[in-house]
Amino acid sequence: MRFPAVLIKVSDCTSRVPVLLSFQAHGIFSRLQAKPQRECDSSYLLWTIRLFRNGNARSSFGIAFDIDGVILRGQVPVGGSPQALGRLYDDSGATKVPFLFLTNGGGVPESRRAIELSGLLGVNILPSQVVQGHSPFRNLLNRYEYELIVATGKGEPAVVMSEYGFKKVLSLEEYASYFENIDPVSQYKKWTTCDLATKARQHEMFEPDYDIFSEKVRAAFVVSDPVDWGRDIQVLCDILKSGGLPDKHYGDQPALYFAADDLEYQAAFPTKRLGVGAFRIALECIFNRIHNKPLQYTSYGKPNPFVFKNAETILRKIQLNDKNEDAQSHSFETIYMIGDNPPVDIKGAKQAGHPWFSILTRTGVFRGKDNDPDFPADRVVDTVEEAVEYILQRECCL
Repeated sequence: MRFPAVLIKVSDCTSRVPVLLSFQAHGIFSRLQAKPQRECDSSYLLWTIRLFRNGNARSSFGIAFDIDGVILRGQVPVGGSPQALGRLYDDSGATKVPFLFLTNGGGVPESRRAIELSGLLGVNILPSQVVQGHSPFRNLLNRYEYELIVATGKGEPAVVMSEYGFKKVLSLEEYASYFENIDPVSQYKKWTTCDLATKARQHEMFEPDYDIFSEKVRAAFVVSDPVDWGRDIQVLCDILKSGGLPDKHYGDQPALYFAADDLEYQAAFPTKRLGVGAFRIALECIFNRIHNKPLQYTSYGKPNPFVFKNAETILRKIQLNDKNEDAQSHSFETIYMIGDNPPVDIKGAKQAGHPWFSILTRTGVFRGKDNDPDFPADRVVDTVEEAVEYILQRECCL
């Protein structure tokens, strides 16, 4: 597709004068006036020309934001995140720069997390812009769609898996409730204890069309940070070492998947909290002590290179804005990963290679004065607002 020529009128580039750019490109813009007192920058002009030459004002770069410790601390925005994100939208509310949230967190469907983020940050976030640790689990649907699986973690892990299309999924809590005395200390857990009549009503409301006591669990999914580590480790060990039936003889271990492997992450508490990776270490150590074969598992989430490749593909689709074009036909010159956790966010971006560029903030896990010595970022800033400012200046699109 060809476009009319671009007329550029530029005064002496060594002086601070306005730059007038006139465009006649498919009627997208008729005139673009650069900000007064902006120093003429040849890279700025090249970026603008490239923007229109691409046809639909496509950005040559994209951004991936971590959430915990970068955008939020608990449920509170940090680092000027609402203002930073607001700069990525135009006056009509459309995104000027393709971006997504790339987090190892989760526990709720992407659609619900998008609504939550929109409310907290004051911008319109689409479900397609939310990539959680468990999002790749939907790729396992062909393998386990009609198999019995269990899911654990904070939030609603079974709802997450059901929305991905899995037909026979139970939360670990639901599954354990069918086996009397499987958790020997359940009576001491006042926060989860309910009377027998309530449990009976719950079971009556949920009547699976399969026999839980005879059908093997084919896979277990740790969707997010488990809430009851003691119960989950006990029941998972029962399922995994028995071949899928907790009160039966040993058999081949069912598959086990972790949405992420973060040892620590930044939440609302001032210091770092133990993450899914810590739970995985605890489960693995105990399982390997009580079983004659080592635990077999698969971990997703950052810093897995697959996660970054997947994010790049999603950003391409966001860039095309659901147009009937092949996402592979467009490539980014740079994708910025803004994170707070060096061995997770920065390591992952480094391993992914081109076109990833890593930016480390000081609002979460990382608090150092200088760069991280083990996983140094391409850029270190104090806040996500500073990171976005740097990106826009670097890409000459202020």
